[in-house]
Amino acid sequence: MRTCGIQIDYTKMMAACIGPEHGIRPAELRGIARRGRTAALSVAAAVRTGGLGFSKLPFAGAVADEVRRVADEIAGEVDTFVVLGIGGSALGAAALHAALAHPFHNLLPREKRNRRPRVFVLDNVDPEFVAGAIDLLDFKKTAVSVVTKSGGTAETLAQCLVFLKEMRRRLGTRLTRRRVVVTTDPERGALRAFALREGYRLFSVPPDVGGRFSVLSPVGLLPAAVSGIDIGALLDGARAAHDACLAPGLAYNPALLLAALQHISCVERGKTIAVMMPYSNALAGVADWFRQLWAESLGKRLDRAGAVVHAGQTPVRALGATDQHSQIQLYMEGPADKVITFLGVRGYRRTVRIPAAPPGDDALDYLGGATMDDLIGAEQRATALALAEAGRPSMTITLDRISPRALGALLYLFQMQTVFAAELRGINAFDQPGVEQGKRLTCAMMGRPGYGALRRGIARSDRRCASRCALSL
Repeated sequence: MRTCGIQIDYTKMMAACIGPEHGIRPAELRGIARRGRTAALSVAAAVRTGGLGFSKLPFAGAVADEVRRVADEIAGEVDTFVVLGIGGSALGAAALHAALAHPFHNLLPREKRNRRPRVFVLDNVDPEFVAGAIDLLDFKKTAVSVVTKSGGTAETLAQCLVFLKEMRRRLGTRLTRRRVVVTTDPERGALRAFALREGYRLFSVPPDVGGRFSVLSPVGLLPAAVSGIDIGALLDGARAAHDACLAPGLAYNPALLLAALQHISCVERGKTIAVMMPYSNALAGVADWFRQLWAESLGKRLDRAGAVVHAGQTPVRALGATDQHSQIQLYMEGPADKVITFLGVRGYRRTVRIPAAPPGDDALDYLGGATMDDLIGAEQRATALALAEAGRPSMTITLDRISPRALGALLYLFQMQTVFAAELRGINAFDQPGVEQGKRLTCAMMGRPGYGALRRGIARSDRRCASRCALSL
């Protein structure tokens, strides 16, 4: 991944560094290499035959051109762009904006935003959160993107109805039609039918691309382009990673290597928690996005043969250096059930020099003349070293710089890592039966037609599980 400006250092995963109890022996990597090669060939075959939907997204140049056209049109008309979505329909957009826009983009005056809109991602139906957003917005200067892959996500449809009511009241039907963009399935779903009927602009999520794999589709590209992010460079980075992630061996394929390291750690060493710890506020959203990708893709009761496996690692997001003061004590001395992946940056886009301490203040003098870059880099290296000395495994993924090209490569790398991890475990990375059951129960509880039998089942469960074990304060 050197051409993408990304390096992977897994020295502190290995037994030679952290000891044999928790470290991986070279023989174990050699042992999984044959299975890894089989997985790589299987994935490469799926890519060649078009069976891996998200792998086609970096090459969809015509879609990117249309996204740019619509984004520039929106940016010329409004000052605020609101994304209504949840899960994979929101996390990718939020991650790209956090990583590649100014850290306080939404608070800057328009001139300092290159005259691009503020971008807000509303990813929940908490009534105070939604009402607060409505209080904030000037709807005469606002456009809305409604995103749901299935077209039937209750949370997003509820948000949509609330915002459309406000927009029609303040803008009228004609201008509302111009200010709403819908991204959903190209053929099916209640939202698509509604958008066609109302005349809203439409983008499609390809049918073979699941929500958590959709960040490089219009789901993530449109909000990024609206805020001025170079989506061409983003896709260019993903294309570069695509080639690297199809190599047949651990020594050449970074996604396969990362998957193998996590597989051995989880299955053979009991490391059931995967911590991602970026040493950059800009990359915290990437860790949030990765949590869904890893959890929903790998957390499965059954493998492909139908055997009960209860597979998966629990992903946790920490932020360096902030969470050195809230979580590292647990990682150092608590249960030895974690693998930490540090995300580092070799060259930050801005620097802040620490001024000299007042004369005679020896306690502060050592900081004077250094930079915040020096300090956060030392914090990251010190934490990794301390963990290694305690025998706790970690690896480090370092970006030369945070750029659209590097982000595109990083996100694609993590998607392919997830696919390989599923192959090594023998599970389906692309379904989510546990999530679907919760969606069905929600629809039944809200009175959706066709869910009567399920509502009666819920009533029986409610009687059986009535709140008898409760305490008030």
